[in-house]
Order: sequence, then C-alpha cells, then structure tokens
Amino acid sequence: MKKLTTQTSSFFIKAARLVGSLILLLLATAAQAQTPSAFPPNTQRILFLGNSITYAGDYVADVEAWFAIHYPNWPVQFINAGLPSETVSGLSEPGHAGGSFARPDLHERLYRVLNLTKPDVVIACYGMNDGIYLPFDSARFKAFAAGINWLHDTLVKAGVKKIIHVTPPVHDDPLLGAGGYNKVLDAYAQWLLSLRALGWEVADIHFAMTEYLNGKRKTNPTYKLAEDGVHPGRHGHWLMAKAILQYLGEPVDTLYQAEQAFDQHETDSTIRKLVAERQAFMKDAWLTATGHKRPGMNAGMPLNEALQLYHAMEAAINKLRVK
Repeated sequence: MKKLTTQTSSFFIKAARLVGSLILLLLATAAQAQTPSAFPPNTQRILFLGNSITYAGDYVADVEAWFAIHYPNWPVQFINAGLPSETVSGLSEPGHAGGSFARPDLHERLYRVLNLTKPDVVIACYGMNDGIYLPFDSARFKAFAAGINWLHDTLVKAGVKKIIHVTPPVHDDPLLGAGGYNKVLDAYAQWLLSLRALGWEVADIHFAMTEYLNGKRKTNPTYKLAEDGVHPGRHGHWLMAKAILQYLGEPVDTLYQAEQAFDQHETDSTIRKLVAERQAFMKDAWLTATGHKRPGMNAGMPLNEALQLYHAMEAAINKLRVK
C-alpha cells in the first residue's frame, strides 16, 4: 500500500510538472503571437517611402490598422514619408507640372529622412513616375535600376534591419487599361522581382493589381482602379495593402474588400478611422521636419506637437484594442 502511495504521489508530481510546462509553453506562444513573425525582434519604427500614391496613404493606413487590430501588444510606429511626384531615378520630363517644377528626387532628402525617423524597417514603392509616362527606354530603365540599387545600399549602410521593395501599382490607362504605359511598369516590376534571387525582399502589388484590373475589364470594359490612370481609388489601395500583408504572411487572402477587413466590428472600423486621421497629420509633420523641394505641399505642424497628438491618439486606440 505504501509503495502504491509513493507511485501515486510520483505520478501526480510528474503530471503537475507536465501541466506547468504546457502552461508555460502556451504563455510563450501567446506572447510570440503578439509580434508579427515577419518583422525583426524589437521593431519600433516602420518607414514607408514612395511618391504621391504612398503620400495619399490609404494603403499605409490599411497596413497599420491591420496590425493595430490584430497585434494589440505590439508597440510600433508606422511613418509615411511619401512625397508626390518623386522618383528614385532622378529623372523628370520636360514641362513637368506645366513647367513649374521638376520632379523631386529621393536622393535629395533620403539621408535627412533616415536621420530623423531612424527606421527599423523600410517599405519602398517606386517606379510609377520613373518611366516618365513614356514608352520603354533603356536609359530611363537604367536610371531607375541605379536608383533602386542606391536606395537599397543606403538603407543597408544606415543599419535598417529589414528592407522591402514594392513593385509599382498598375497604371490604369483611360483607354487601354493595363495595355498602355503599364507595359513599361511590367518590365520594371519583373526586374524588381528578379532581385529576390539576390536575397532581396520584394513584395509584388503590380501583377496582382494588373490581373485584377484585366479580370474586371473582361466583363466591364470601362472598369477603373484609378480614374486618372495613376492614383488608385479606395479599392485599389486595399489591393495594395492586401498584397503587402500577404507578403508579410498575414491571413488576408479571402478579404476581397477593405470593408471585410475593417467594417465587420465597430471597434475595428473606429481603429481604422483613427489610424487614418493620425496618418493624415503625421505625414505632413514628417515631411516638413525632414525637408523637401516639392512645392505646394501642406505645412505640417511642428514635429514635437504632432508626436504629442500622436501619443494621445495612441491611448485612444489602445482602449479599443482587444488585449
């Protein structure tokens, strides 16, 4: 009887240890789940670079809102430093903007942006303006490729932990759809994707959007993703965000509309709204603080004031998150 009691006691001790180990494992797994595995540990700032499509910012806000909702214990700041009209190639067509100014060049401002924002991750989307809306030209392509290589090398030297290049969005020609200037962007996108063989991270939005547009135009020849051919509407921005989120391993494959991602629950919708409102004033504050040569931009509030408002809104967003 005593022997049986000892064995029973030993069994319960082992069982308790096993249960304890399982609890610790579950807690560790839950903690890990609060940080997206696609990003380096201790990521605090994610910087978006690009042109007017990035500055418009809907896709940036979609990406930020997704992570704010699904990773409530992940303290990270999404910074939109997109600048309208900008190229990474340094090119500008004659008479741009009616001859009032040449296209701004990322080379002119990148170092200031990096010094002030100090990003851990950079997501960069260029190409749309770099072909100058003209037929394919090898010299223009070489300038774009040189600019991308310079951008990548500069980010590496600056100590950025993760660099994601994004292929340019689809160009939606008023008459030709994806069959016009978009063919130039096809070549730019294919080249960017080829850099994966060198170990570069490249997220593709171009061919995903092109496929979507071509599919829609089969049944509705007048369907548009971008009314002016360049700047996507709300749905186009969601397609961009969705492709980036898919690249990052997020389960968005069956979310065909932004409403499916953010409007199913009132709190999610409110978080998306607050994130967009915050992005709207922060992007101008960052651009003003870092400086640029693009005329006609909004004057942002002083960065220290903008950041105070940012943190106040973060507190409001945190109250809505499910911890």
